[in-house]
Amino acid sequence: MTDHVTQVASPAELQNADRFEQPSPKDEGSQINLLDLFETLKRGKGAIFKIALGVGLATGMIAFRLPNKYTSVASFVPPSGGGSSAASLVGQLSSLGPASLLGGVKSSGDLYAGILKSRSIAEELIKRFNLEKVYGVNHESDAVNILGANTAISVGLKDSIITIEVTDKNPQLACDLANGYLDALRETNGRMALTEASQRRLFFDQQLDKEKDNLADAEVNLKQGEEQSGLIAPIGQTTLQLQTIEKTRAEIAARQVELSDLRQSSTEQNPMVVRLHGVIADLQGQLARLQEGSDNKDSGNIPTSKVPAAQLDYIRREREVKYHEALFEMIAKQDEAARMDEARDAPLLQVLDRASYPDRKTGPHRSLITLGGLLLGILIGSVWVLARKYLQSASTLFILSEDVPAIAKSNK
Repeated sequence: MTDHVTQVASPAELQNADRFEQPSPKDEGSQINLLDLFETLKRGKGAIFKIALGVGLATGMIAFRLPNKYTSVASFVPPSGGGSSAASLVGQLSSLGPASLLGGVKSSGDLYAGILKSRSIAEELIKRFNLEKVYGVNHESDAVNILGANTAISVGLKDSIITIEVTDKNPQLACDLANGYLDALRETNGRMALTEASQRRLFFDQQLDKEKDNLADAEVNLKQGEEQSGLIAPIGQTTLQLQTIEKTRAEIAARQVELSDLRQSSTEQNPMVVRLHGVIADLQGQLARLQEGSDNKDSGNIPTSKVPAAQLDYIRREREVKYHEALFEMIAKQDEAARMDEARDAPLLQVLDRASYPDRKTGPHRSLITLGGLLLGILIGSVWVLARKYLQSASTLFILSEDVPAIAKSNK
């Protein structure tokens, strides 16, 4: 059997073993002790107070040098109902996809709030009030950003009332800008063709302007023909036939304009579109028979091919004038009807409160700024005291680590 020999350590070896088993000062410093932390802050309260007082005074001086700010508020009720252009547009957008794909537009209030935040309205206000000079900037984009930062537009969750708040150091300018938003929105809303009636009115306006030019050209052409040939207007059966032809052509053109308007909102399979195609085809056939003179031979209609060349040229020119006159009158009536529909369906901004002159400042809150400076000073002072304590501890540990090899060498 093997004998186990137990070696007894000497007192010197036990002392050295105890020295190496004890945790080093560095390990003790790595453990966070809240009591030591509070004790350190308590001992450094004088430094913390001085730093907090200095930062608080500096912040207070800056706060009292800030200019006063004034806020002017205006509010209105957005148009609603089926005739509203905004409601019509929201309905069209809602059929395209979820609200998340449409920028969160859920109601006419959201739409009008988005229009108020648009760059076009901001640029209009900048030009109207010369804000580049007021804000002291050289670029329009900078003025747009400053105006946007000084403006808050919100939509009521329950009542959908839109509120416009404009803040500026000049109270009169704040009031004028808030009311300027209302005026700019009214003008922009009038220019936007969002309703079906507005689209029809724009279409007929374009057709009416075009037909006005065509009528003027036809009248000039007729006058030139009269000067060249010296003919007067034909009478009798030729005149009657001429009137019938020009009325038929005008009726065809009017039906074609009505068909073009209907195609903007309907397909080719729409019953009204199919009916108009049939009516136009019948009128075109009737016009061809009238021009060939084969429609009513028994009544004495003269084919245009048998009219003398000079008289035929005059008839054609006069026919163009009468045709454009009749077409102009028809389009003018439809344009007037579209304008009345647009006026009836036009959304009206119901202004709840126009902006008034703000007689009390809304900022800056100097007491809160000063209090914030004091709290910031306390935080900075606390960090400084703790950092100073850490640096002192680190320096002490460094000195002890330098002494440990020398003590171990002396023990040997």
